[in-house]
This record gives sequence, structure tokens and C-alpha cells, in this order.
Amino acid sequence: MTLLRSLLFGLGLVVTIPPYALFSFLTFPLSAHTRYRIISSWTTLAMWMTRYVLGIRYRVIGRENLPDRPSVILSKHQSAWETLAFQRIFPPISFVLKRELLRIPFFGWGLAQMPFIAIDRGAGKDALAQVVEQGRARLEDGFWVVVFPEGTRVAPGKSARYKIGGAWLATHVGCDVVPVAHNAGEFWPKNAWIKRPGEIIVSIGPPIRTEGRTPDEVNAEAQAWIEAEMRRRFPSHYA
Repeated sequence: MTLLRSLLFGLGLVVTIPPYALFSFLTFPLSAHTRYRIISSWTTLAMWMTRYVLGIRYRVIGRENLPDRPSVILSKHQSAWETLAFQRIFPPISFVLKRELLRIPFFGWGLAQMPFIAIDRGAGKDALAQVVEQGRARLEDGFWVVVFPEGTRVAPGKSARYKIGGAWLATHVGCDVVPVAHNAGEFWPKNAWIKRPGEIIVSIGPPIRTEGRTPDEVNAEAQAWIEAEMRRRFPSHYA
């Protein structure tokens, strides 16, 4: 049954992504928020398939922690699930992503029409400048900026070095950082066609103030909260 669910879900993606990607080109003359609303409507369909085809539900804890102004979200990254679900959970968001994703046929073409922040990760310090320049514009335009500080998908129970880009952006523009922990990789593993039914828990932490603080301090506090919350919510992965 799990295999059949996964195959049906994959078929749904194959059928729906190309027409949505082609349709996204027609939104080019529209404002960023209008483009976002139109193109991200595909995630509503994708999340419906995730719930009723794959049997993956989710529950959000800590919504009351969200500030009343656009902020930087620092989150665990375990699967493709959060790139879909966050567009439904949070206010309008802008992901920081690697530029090469925009070259993926259909999917990348649709991404290119979204108000996301595409950077050259091999640019070193110039990449931080790209994050601040584009991130400031997105925040001022009312978008929240989502950064996966570990830089890649990391399996449940594992951790990678937290890169400083998100904290660097937040301290340079003076906005809050919102830490987020979740266990999406438990049911939607990295690079796996087979996905298992179950409930994903998304935990949103208290906002971290950045005024008068260094990026290293903010990054360390976000990492401490996320990793502690992962162990508290999902202890089986850290036995």
C-alpha cells in the first residue's frame, strides 16, 4: 500500500508540475505578492495529495510565537515536504536557495517566477552580500525569509554545521529570527520515492531578538533551541 501511495503521488506531481510551470510564465507582469499567491496555489494541491494520497498529516505547535512583522525563519531541513508545507503554514515566504535549482526543467522555471532568493553558494563572502541585498528587499516587501542553516537536507537524528547566512541577514536588517524544528524526514526521507504515512510535528520557537548582537551569537542561540527541541520532541532519533 505504501508503494502504491508513493507511485500515485509521483504520478500526481508529473501531471501537475509542467502545466503549472508553464502557466507561471504568464504571471511575470504581475506584482511579487500576486505571483506568489497564484503560483504557490500549486502547493495547496500538493499538500492535499500529501494528506490524502500519502497519508502524511501535520500539526503545528507554537504559532503564537510568530512576530507581527516579517522575520527570518531558521529551520531544520530534512526533506522536500517543508518546502511545500511552509508556504501553507507561514505568511508569504521567500526561500534562500541555490541558483542551480532554477535550471531544473519545469520545476525550476516555476521557481524563477517566485520572489525567492537565488544565490551562488560558491561565491564565498559575496554569497552573504547577495543574501543581505536580496533578503532586505524581500523583507521590506512583506515576505518572510526562510533559511535552512545546515545548507542541505539532514536525516532525523543527525546534525550539520549551522551556516551563518540567515543570522547574518537578520542582524544586518534588524529583524527577528524564528527557529523551527520538525521531523518531516521521518516520513518523507531525503531522495526517497517511498514515503510513509504519519504525523509530522512542526514546532515554532520564540523569536530571537537581534538588536545589538553578532551573527554568531544569534546563530548559536537558534541552533541551541532547534537541536534541543529536536531531542525533546523526537527523542527516539537521538537514543
